Amino acid sequence: MTRAEGISSFAGLVITTSRPPISSVVSSFAWAMRMKLPRHGTIRGQTRPAFQARPPSIPGVPLSASPLAAEVRRRRTFAIISHPDAGKTTLTEKLLLFSGAIQIAGAVKGRKASRHATSDWMEIEKQRGISVASSVMQMLYRDHVVNLLDTPGHKDFSEDTYRVLTAVDAALMVIDAANGVEAQTRRLIEVCRQRDTPIITFVNKMDREVREPLDILDEVERELGMPCVPMTWPVGKGKAFGGIMNLRRQAMTVFESGSERRPQDFDTVPLSDTDELRRRFGAEYDAAAESMELASGASPEWDHAAFLAARQTPVFFGSAVNNFGVMEVLDALVDLAPAPQARKSTAVVNRQPVERMVEPDDTAFSGVVFKVQANMDPSHRDRIAFVRMASGKFTPGMKLKVQRTAKELRPTSVVTFMSQRREAVDEAYAGDIIGFTTHGGVQLGDTITDGSVNLQYTGLPFFAPELFMVVVLKNPLRTKQLQQGLAQLGEEGAIQVFRPQIGGPMLLGAVGQLQFEVVQHRLKTEYDCDVRLEGCPYTGARWITADTPAELKAFTDAYPQRLALDAADALAFLCTSPYDVRLAQERFPKIHFHLLREHAGLALQSAN
Repeated sequence: MTRAEGISSFAGLVITTSRPPISSVVSSFAWAMRMKLPRHGTIRGQTRPAFQARPPSIPGVPLSASPLAAEVRRRRTFAIISHPDAGKTTLTEKLLLFSGAIQIAGAVKGRKASRHATSDWMEIEKQRGISVASSVMQMLYRDHVVNLLDTPGHKDFSEDTYRVLTAVDAALMVIDAANGVEAQTRRLIEVCRQRDTPIITFVNKMDREVREPLDILDEVERELGMPCVPMTWPVGKGKAFGGIMNLRRQAMTVFESGSERRPQDFDTVPLSDTDELRRRFGAEYDAAAESMELASGASPEWDHAAFLAARQTPVFFGSAVNNFGVMEVLDALVDLAPAPQARKSTAVVNRQPVERMVEPDDTAFSGVVFKVQANMDPSHRDRIAFVRMASGKFTPGMKLKVQRTAKELRPTSVVTFMSQRREAVDEAYAGDIIGFTTHGGVQLGDTITDGSVNLQYTGLPFFAPELFMVVVLKNPLRTKQLQQGLAQLGEEGAIQVFRPQIGGPMLLGAVGQLQFEVVQHRLKTEYDCDVRLEGCPYTGARWITADTPAELKAFTDAYPQRLALDAADALAFLCTSPYDVRLAQERFPKIHFHLLREHAGLALQSAN
């Protein structure tokens, strides 16, 4: 069997490559029911091949005798993304449960729940039942090291989610089967598409009254701009939900509600036993078989290379709260998701920036700080820098270097994560997420190396805030604690902090209102600073640069009351309306205004 044939058999599909869009299939569903298309088990007269053994390696990743390359191939690093309340954090819990990483899952509940999700560790997350910060969890499954990043679903925390997506090799998209593709999902998918991040789709909550599966596939294709390849297919929905047909294993898994059930507890029936399936599920099975044939006929042939290039998404159905359909997703993450990929970096050669691709099995250690979290351990009030390893191997005691400052980094401890819990690192490889305890000197976007290479990773942006508030401290004796709290929260990206150059109260900038509430809560609980947030006239900010110091000085002299420094000491122009920027540009055409900035102001994107 050729590799291409093996991949096609892996999905259990034999389909012609020319296809009508799923939208036309949806409209022809009633026609198909009347015409009585072939029952499940054949597509266009061809018998489905039996499920083949899982491929020993991911296509496109060369086999190598190098122990480092072998360890890298075992890594899978992915983020879970969705609109709020689609079931993302619940699915995270169940993936951890089925991999053996945790023994009991705390479903996300209301405020009075006795258990809470492992990934929701902040007090405010437990109170509100939402994720307000991304969290990192590592688990071992089928001899693979899986790094799972749970992201905030709320749009007000999209900056944190965007930074997490720069640190992963794949994304697991969760869709509420009742609501389909929602606003926040569209925004996150656009980020994934910009980075060509492969996407696995999980349609959740099939045990509720939801939309037709064909409608959902049609919407995914229309909204996300990529074809869907069903890997499982639901039988019924809501109270009539009978289970899912697994096209890879050629078996139907029978649904039974209950959050304590494990995958081995669910009954399975071979798809070849159509008499038994009809006896147990009747018309629901017939309708599901018909619609599945239509969806399969309208779907492209499974192409792993297209999936890795973000041009195709495999689709799974299930109910995360009932532990149903989750194991199929976990297997797909190991079987389909890519191992760590090469990452683009910039090196300075003869004082000129030169781009180069850093391969994950390069022997030199390098990584990028994509998240800084303060006060994960309330007992120690420490700060953790989350580093996505891009190349090489880490061992305890290594000398590390922060490329931005050229200073040596000597972390007191290096850990891996299970949300808030940590374990000391014995060794880590490219693709892993490790954490350095730090007391300053490390910022978001910093490149960390072992000192043997001189390079800089980019692509970790800060967005210009659109909402501003003034911080007023109720007890002036807590000024020092307020300054420390705002400095640390600003460095970790929870909020953007601006210090007006003319003095006065600190300004907080955010992309969403909920960020202010979270920061106010954290200042009180973590730094014992009771603050009041008051409105201010500013509605936007632009980072500014100039070609010469004289031009910059002329601008700062003209607008002294509109200038502020952010957490990285990058100069920003505060505006009360879009016209302010336009007028300033007309008056000072040689000043550059930027909507985005990289960490430490090393790279800025023009407002144009």
